[in-house]
Amino acid sequence: MSAKIATALAVTASLVLTPVAAHATAATAASATATATAKPNLRACYDGKCKLTLTKSVSFRVSSRFGITRLAIAFNSSMVKVRGTGAYVSSQAVLGRGSSGSVNGIGVRILSLSGSKAVLRLSPVR
Repeated sequence: MSAKIATALAVTASLVLTPVAAHATAATAASATATATAKPNLRACYDGKCKLTLTKSVSFRVSSRFGITRLAIAFNSSMVKVRGTGAYVSSQAVLGRGSSGSVNGIGVRILSLSGSKAVLRLSPVR
């Protein structure tokens, strides 16, 4: 066997091969992490109908048909504060765990609530 072939075999033997399944598992884990930390799609709530999973306070535009143009949502472990504002108008609801209410025709239902996460369903009531 020539020296070149022996060297090539030695180099090939020293390479570390990573199975394709390991790459797929890493990609799946990265995708799951990105999904878990993804921002909620607030534009989907413009029509007053959406499900939100929040990890911090948010504010977003809503259709003027509700008499308001912006909805702000803040929460802690025991309550959710929803405030709607528009030109010369302000409306607010403070809701406890498991309750529901509305702000200017936008219904708000608390699906789950903790100190770090709130899951809400918004739906038009008009």
